[in-house]
Amino acid sequence: MSELLQMYLMFFRMGAVTFGGGYAMLPILRREIIQSRQWMDEETIMDYYALSQGLPGIIAVNVAVFIGYYRKKVPGALAAALGVVSPCILIITVIYYLLSGFQENPYVRHALAGISVCVVALILDAILSMWKKGVKDIPCVLICAFAFVVSAFTKFSPILLVILCAFIGIGIRTFLTAKKGGTGK
Repeated sequence: MSELLQMYLMFFRMGAVTFGGGYAMLPILRREIIQSRQWMDEETIMDYYALSQGLPGIIAVNVAVFIGYYRKKVPGALAAALGVVSPCILIITVIYYLLSGFQENPYVRHALAGISVCVVALILDAILSMWKKGVKDIPCVLICAFAFVVSAFTKFSPILLVILCAFIGIGIRTFLTAKKGGTGK
């Protein structure tokens, strides 16, 4: 069996059984890539994890792309990425077709309403957690308020808003550091 097919199937299995995101995938990666296949060492995988955390997107997909590229360049990156996302696509497709036939069922409607409320609660929990970790002082509160107003009341691009807020944060911190005469560290 070609290494590209092996890579696709290995990442397909990981994508099918790894619940909890890229972090839950790490023990399987160690077993499959380091121990079973000796494709790379522990340090390289950990470097890919660290890099993947700093990039936009799904950690599991980012790591799969790095590992695939490491082994077989672009074809390997594609095989690994497709392998890790294929189970999700299949599962979502099956669920869609199953639920579309039951969408008028009152039990299904009530279950989906309950799930929606739960998702809102989980998102609020994530917001509060991120607030505690990220909003530490008055400039942070002002940037957060600015970002909320712009995103809630305009059609400004969220990507550009993130970039703009980054520059605003750099500007405010540079100004405050210069004002205090410090080094900014």
